Amino acid sequence: MESQESTKQDLGIKLGSGGQIEKKAPSTDSPWREWVEPVMEVVAKVPDYIGQFYTENKQFLIVIGLFVLGIITVKITLAVLDAVNDIPLLAPLLELVGIGYTAWFVWRYLLKSETRRELLAEFEAIKTQVFGDKA
Repeated sequence: MESQESTKQDLGIKLGSGGQIEKKAPSTDSPWREWVEPVMEVVAKVPDYIGQFYTENKQFLIVIGLFVLGIITVKITLAVLDAVNDIPLLAPLLELVGIGYTAWFVWRYLLKSETRRELLAEFEAIKTQVFGDKA
């Protein structure tokens, strides 16, 4: 009889009145609580630590983020250009388009002095729009 009761206690089960099974209440003197409670206190303070670190180093973190974003952008751009370069006949076709546009630009704006003045006037108008009248 005594062995049955010790087995029931080892399983964490206690029999209530009427044959109902009730869970044994956890003991408060468990040694693992000594380790868990300090860890939980530190984990609960982590969002506060992160927020404080961000507010103290906001400018530095923004600069680092922009630097990393710039590196990622350059890597993606180089990957896209490499992929385009691997497509047969596309790279030479794009070179021909570039040469054709350059020839048209020289013919349209740089060949005659009158069209050079027109280009300079357009450039000055854009510069005034961007930088204002004092630039």
